[in-house]
Amino acid sequence: MLTNPKAIFLDMDGTILNHYNKVSEYTKQVIDELRENGIYVFIATGRAADEIKELVPEGFQVDGIISSNGMAGYVEGEAIFEHSLQLDLVEKIIEKAREQKIYYELFPYGGDRIALEQDRHYMEAEIKDPQPEGVGLNEWLSRQEAIKEAINWKAQIEGNKFSKFYFFARTKEHINQWKDELENIKQDIDFTTSISSAHNVEVMVANVNKATGIKEMLQHFDLSGVETLAIGDSNNDLPMFQFADYAVAMKNASDQIKEIVDDVTEFTCDDDGVYHYLKSIVVRDSIRNT
Repeated sequence: MLTNPKAIFLDMDGTILNHYNKVSEYTKQVIDELRENGIYVFIATGRAADEIKELVPEGFQVDGIISSNGMAGYVEGEAIFEHSLQLDLVEKIIEKAREQKIYYELFPYGGDRIALEQDRHYMEAEIKDPQPEGVGLNEWLSRQEAIKEAINWKAQIEGNKFSKFYFFARTKEHINQWKDELENIKQDIDFTTSISSAHNVEVMVANVNKATGIKEMLQHFDLSGVETLAIGDSNNDLPMFQFADYAVAMKNASDQIKEIVDDVTEFTCDDDGVYHYLKSIVVRDSIRNT
């Protein structure tokens, strides 16, 4: 058991975020304690960096943020690395998404997420209540919020720096068909895909994931080679789990995820599982060893 790591990497959705997309004061408190004891704490999330401030308590701080599944890294609000999808790939994927009527969100750097106005009718239909069986509450609430407030509907794609695509479908059959189409597109332009639920898939630059983002963050802080701990809950955390010295899955993770990690939290994300795990194991032992 790794009880005194130098750097900790925390996923958000299903990990430090509960199913209502909020980080608790307890989680903030334990992160503050860790940092006060000389342990670096980082967020490693599939979300874009601009989304995070609306989800965390006032005064929430970490040493750095790895966003969009490793596409970008930020320290004190400043980018230390950013990878960008090619514009020709973006345009081709949107064209194919329209053919299959797949819900999408394109995330440009420094701006609101984008979708095209001509696709709005079918995207809104995909998010209408009732919540489909099997779709997680946090993902469903995020999509409804995006449709109502977060998406910037455009007549055409603007800009040339994009951190990722997010795709969603009401049914597993629909999203699996789209995954097959992405594999076809990949024959012409290489890219990486990542999955955080059975109803979504995301697209990033080829060979970029949470592990590559962690490596770049560790290099920035001159922490290469230190012992690391990672906590997450889903498939997009697998590269992070493989890279970290000690991998911890949330109690609410799937059995598939739990089978490949070193430990599992006693509590779920809705019961402050990260707080309890870090408080009982890491904080206690780091204080003991100081």
